[in-house]
Amino acid sequence: LEAGFSEMRNELQSRDALWRRIQLECQQLHTELLKIREYKDMQEIQIKHQSSCVQLTEQLENKNAELLLLAQSQEHQREELNKIRNHLYREEQSHCSEQERMKTEISDLTEELHQKEITIATIMKKASLLERQLKMELEIKDKLLAKQQLLDFRYKVIKSENTHLKEMV
Repeated sequence: LEAGFSEMRNELQSRDALWRRIQLECQQLHTELLKIREYKDMQEIQIKHQSSCVQLTEQLENKNAELLLLAQSQEHQREELNKIRNHLYREEQSHCSEQERMKTEISDLTEELHQKEITIATIMKKASLLERQLKMELEIKDKLLAKQQLLDFRYKVIKSENTHLKEMV
């Protein structure tokens, strides 16, 4: 996209330079035209130089035709230049809009990522808390199991003593 802008700017500069050359040629032709008119006026005074006057008139007509063609070309160049400027403006606007859309999207994604990071941190804290609770419950159950086993053992011992005492009685 940047290369397209650069190419359009280069073409615009090239056309501006051509436009300036055409204007300079128009000024030179106009100066020549004035000189030719002065020369023609001098020739009209000097009748003996009528043939050169005809030639100057033809040159003047040719120069006028050239000026007319240059003016038409100049107008065409101006129209082309305006088209290129308008196209460049639209491209720049489109590029700016795309950049703004991308900035907004990046901002939204960044916010979403931040929210997910907060959620992950919260889950990690809860998981750590649950893990500690689970360890505490396991310790309590292990203690209760040990007490249960001790009580079972005592029960068996007492039962065995009872059975023994019953036999003795």
